[in-house]
Amino acid sequence: MGRRDRTPRSEPAALTVPACRDIVVIGGGCYGSFYAAQLSEAAARGKISYSSVIVVDRDRACQANREGRITGAVTFAEAEWGAFLDEFLDRPAPAPGRPDDAIVPSPLMPHLMAEWLVRVGRRAAPERSFEPVVVDQPVGTPYDRLGPGGNRYVSFADWLCPTHCIEPHICPVIRAPRTWEMGDTIAAYTDRINRGRPTLGPALFVTRHRAYGVGMFDVSEVREARGWMDRALAASGAVDLVVGTISACHGAVGLVRCGEGTATASARGPSEPR
Repeated sequence: MGRRDRTPRSEPAALTVPACRDIVVIGGGCYGSFYAAQLSEAAARGKISYSSVIVVDRDRACQANREGRITGAVTFAEAEWGAFLDEFLDRPAPAPGRPDDAIVPSPLMPHLMAEWLVRVGRRAAPERSFEPVVVDQPVGTPYDRLGPGGNRYVSFADWLCPTHCIEPHICPVIRAPRTWEMGDTIAAYTDRINRGRPTLGPALFVTRHRAYGVGMFDVSEVREARGWMDRALAASGAVDLVVGTISACHGAVGLVRCGEGTATASARGPSEPR
């Protein structure tokens, strides 16, 4: 027998467990029920930590609440999604170094974050107009369709993706490296359309996989989006703001048109988005 290699092997690096303050799950139907249950199991197995999971649905008898299979620190908020977000997103930011809140969007929800930014603008400057407008220029991804509400729904996949795909580096369908990133594409798209009309952004809410097939975006990105709206409020002329709720492969792209105003329209003043 040959001599065994007794060279000490380095221990694998410990994986960082994602930590959140509260996690909001949009909708208590089939998707929301699945996400909440997955988060409960992940927390029980030490794969994620959070203070609570909040499932938001206007129907108290929604599937997530009715099934009774979600355990742990889970609460239900009986509310319209927009009304809930208006209140929840005004919460103070956590202290530096402390976990922040996160939001789990539903694949079938309206473009809630673009609608939220419209309401933010209207509250801050009621004398100005803030309206969602049709995203008439294509983004240019393989799947690029205009939805009934004027938003564009885009994807790099012209195939059927696996349910709850976590978008790994190696795409499970084409079995090759994923060479695309939707955030970069929307940034380039914003630069392109900016040549025809003053355009800000993009204000992006980027969903990333955290645990057990559940993707979410951090509320820190919501604060960055407020910064973009502050810049729009500080402009005296009309500007458009590109808003995207996206993942690495897919996304919904909206356009908020901010009407003309004065440079003092924003009481808070502009803040630079990070």
